[in-house]
Amino acid sequence: MERNLEENLAQLQSQLGYGVTFDLVIRRLRVAHKQAALVFLDGFVNDVATIHIMRSLQTIPRLCATQGALEQLLRDYVPFFEVSIADSLEAGMEQVLSGAMLLLIDGIKNAAVLDVRQYVTRGSEEPSLEKVTRGSRDGFVETALFNVNLIRRRIRDPKLRFEALQVGRRSKTDILVGYIEDIADPSLVGEVKSRIEAIDRDAIPMGGKNLEEYILGTVFNPLPVTRYTERPDVTAAHLLEGHIAILVDTTPFALLVPATCWHFTQHAEEYFQNPPVGTYLRWVRTLGILGSLILLPLWYQLAVSRNLPDWLAFIGPKEPGRLELWFQLLLLEIGLDLIRMALIHTPDALATSLGLVGAIILGDLAVSVGLFTGEAILYTAIAAICGFATPSIEFGNALRLFRYLLFFGAVLGGWWGLGIASLITLLVFGLTKTFGIPYLWPLIPFDGPALLRVIFRYPIPQVAVRPRLTKPQDMRAQNRKRGR
Repeated sequence: MERNLEENLAQLQSQLGYGVTFDLVIRRLRVAHKQAALVFLDGFVNDVATIHIMRSLQTIPRLCATQGALEQLLRDYVPFFEVSIADSLEAGMEQVLSGAMLLLIDGIKNAAVLDVRQYVTRGSEEPSLEKVTRGSRDGFVETALFNVNLIRRRIRDPKLRFEALQVGRRSKTDILVGYIEDIADPSLVGEVKSRIEAIDRDAIPMGGKNLEEYILGTVFNPLPVTRYTERPDVTAAHLLEGHIAILVDTTPFALLVPATCWHFTQHAEEYFQNPPVGTYLRWVRTLGILGSLILLPLWYQLAVSRNLPDWLAFIGPKEPGRLELWFQLLLLEIGLDLIRMALIHTPDALATSLGLVGAIILGDLAVSVGLFTGEAILYTAIAAICGFATPSIEFGNALRLFRYLLFFGAVLGGWWGLGIASLITLLVFGLTKTFGIPYLWPLIPFDGPALLRVIFRYPIPQVAVRPRLTKPQDMRAQNRKRGR
């Protein structure tokens, strides 16, 4: 950065495309009897704050062009609290592109950064995927700073930290890593930050989802290894348990790491009910998740098996349809997925109509013409309902793929095929790790007290032990310490 204002402006105009891009504004004015300029992107700055700052700048008396002149100006004359100094044009351009305003003064080598930006944002609303009958109705929005405020409102702990990182050579996306300093594992925090800092790409246009694939390497394994949540209270609860929350600007959810498979079976609703009711809801939900995985393949195998015991003799269609039973189930599965995708892309005014049409086509008409049997539709619908009961949509989609694996194993290999497919599914679950934490912990490796907290919804006053997530070697050390 040069002391000459015109040289600095010429470089900024060349780099930022002044005169080509319509929203770059350069407002010239006099500050302390010197030529100066404000550089900002139209639509990002707060008009009222900018006007007050300009009025104050134009009343400043003469200043000497010394090293501390700009700092003195900001300290004594600028009526604003979010100010900083950029010592290079590159740093100043990054601030302008992120929405801040740059102040350049002739004869002063540094530039002032005035963070008067404002983003277009929607109101905080209850997340549609994580509704509760009781509890707060606020949810994350697309501005990361507002999400931090929602969390800090619930955790007023001086040890709560939010470290700011940037990813993307071109996008410069802001990423905030949140944790409680004396609760979270320091090595885990360092590993999360190092993985984020190692990303060398132009941009992460899809925000948090792109970030997951970079830092967690989810390529071939469909199991989610981070928990998504749009609820600030859920994020606060996980931070108090030692998890790390990752907030990505422009993304209305938090990534919670590490996460085991049991985190995807729990829902905030359990903690807005009494402990017995919450435990019952957790058990029913877990049975539904297991049903979405195994019910359809198991029913098919029983339906095509012979010599069933009398108490299972009712299983299987009495009048087979025109299509093979396995083909009926396959078409029904694909048909439900098509309806689900169509509902996502359908305007709200037509969504109900589409659902009714899909139900009629896959229900009454299909049975009437003899393509499908009633039992095939019944058990497919039950499996779909169980899938919708899964709190995490990412976990539900992964279970759907494993259901296909079990189904084709049963179709191709009978009971042996179903057993082999089940073994493969268990191996995938057992071998998956997230930041070194086994996916099935505390079941594998076994941790009794932690497992009881998974099975039962404990009363909050009786939760005396924080379920700290540690790596296997740390678990062994803790077990040895308990033995002593």
